[in-house]
Amino acid sequence: MSKINKEFLLEAITSIQEGSKEKQRKFLETVELQIALKNYDPARDKRFTGTVKLRHVPKKSFKICIIGDERHLDEAKTLGYDCKSAEDLKKLNKNKKLVKKLAKQYDAFMASDGLIKQIPRILGPGLNKAGKFPTALSHQESMEDKVETVKRTIKFQMKKVLCLSVAVGNVSMETDELNANIMLAVNFLVSLLKKNWQNVRSLHIKSTMGKVHRIY
Repeated sequence: MSKINKEFLLEAITSIQEGSKEKQRKFLETVELQIALKNYDPARDKRFTGTVKLRHVPKKSFKICIIGDERHLDEAKTLGYDCKSAEDLKKLNKNKKLVKKLAKQYDAFMASDGLIKQIPRILGPGLNKAGKFPTALSHQESMEDKVETVKRTIKFQMKKVLCLSVAVGNVSMETDELNANIMLAVNFLVSLLKKNWQNVRSLHIKSTMGKVHRIY
């Protein structure tokens, strides 16, 4: 049962969209959901992590890199995705700066399931630290479908602080699309919490450069 007032949420979404039209930026602003928790001790309580697939792709300019075997590399090139082989990764020599640079270049990575176990050995922990460890891809799956799923998936990860932030959309989306994504994200997050809504102090939404709107 969601405790968010629907009218209140629609009002906040409309304000964000109008604000972005009034002051247009040179880039497409992301809409993010900011969560503050309470009655939670990150040191003692189990830190949660969870991923949920949203109804609509939150980022328009989503960059993905396929780390593939020969067959997956050929498929990625045909579909127009950036791709790298295990040999390409070995050239980085586990250099932390170069691995960090690679992680920054992309929103997500996918890797052939035969290669995925080798990645920490080839690159070190860099991709994992950036929260971008690759999603496994098998030859039985459609690469296009899997990429679409990864584009729609957001991750909640509890770290040492009681605040979380995730991208749930962008200002060019329709109001009902943003609404659907936000509701799905909030309800999923609440399901991860030990005491559900009792662990939520506040929820806010904002665009990259816009004002913050409290929705709970």
